[in-house]
Amino acid sequence: MIEISGLTKRFGDTTVLDHLNLTVPGGSLLALLGPSGSGKSTVLRIIAGLEAPDAGTLRLDGQDAAGVTPGARRIGFVFQGYALFAHMTAAENIAFGLQVMRRPQRPTRVEIAAEVQRLLALVRLDGLGNRLPAQLSGGQCQRVALARALAIRPRILLLDEPFGALDREVRDELRGELRRVHDELGITTVLVTHDHEDAAVLADRVVTLNRGRVVDDAGPATTAAPESSRPAPAPR
Repeated sequence: MIEISGLTKRFGDTTVLDHLNLTVPGGSLLALLGPSGSGKSTVLRIIAGLEAPDAGTLRLDGQDAAGVTPGARRIGFVFQGYALFAHMTAAENIAFGLQVMRRPQRPTRVEIAAEVQRLLALVRLDGLGNRLPAQLSGGQCQRVALARALAIRPRILLLDEPFGALDREVRDELRGELRRVHDELGITTVLVTHDHEDAAVLADRVVTLNRGRVVDDAGPATTAAPESSRPAPAPR
């Protein structure tokens, strides 16, 4: 569960978040909708520990997150631009987060290799682990980015405009895949988007921000598409 209370963030004279209150139940998928500059991505960065709020509190699974380092929060983050290491294969990108874990949490090489294969299968990239990002399509790169975020077994998954750089066909395909992975793993997930269709197809609940405040909360399951309408074409 994510609990945000009175969260405020300013950059210079600009107030990006204005006493924001928001709760995300454990295991749910919440979409944050709103125009550019509404504070959506700043919410994600504060949850991840990449930005510190000027006021307010953030609790993750009941724990006050103040002073907790980003690495200790166990959060997976998927960006719009993939952010893959160009010189690493898909498998090496996925393994990276596991390889840099501190001992004794770090798995063995055998365990890492097995986990990478499991995640490649989960995101339907079996047999493509040895390819470099330049040898993959945009949709495949985003699947690698998702698998890399899931490799650390996060308690929270954050998605910042993950479909923004993709064409319509691949975007529709990945929506279905993301929802499938979420339903299978049950990770508390926050999706940031400006696309109403992304929010409607994927989310259990849609919250709209404007000028750093909640202006609409659609509530649970009122905008989510039925399971039968979620696209699930063959992977690209």
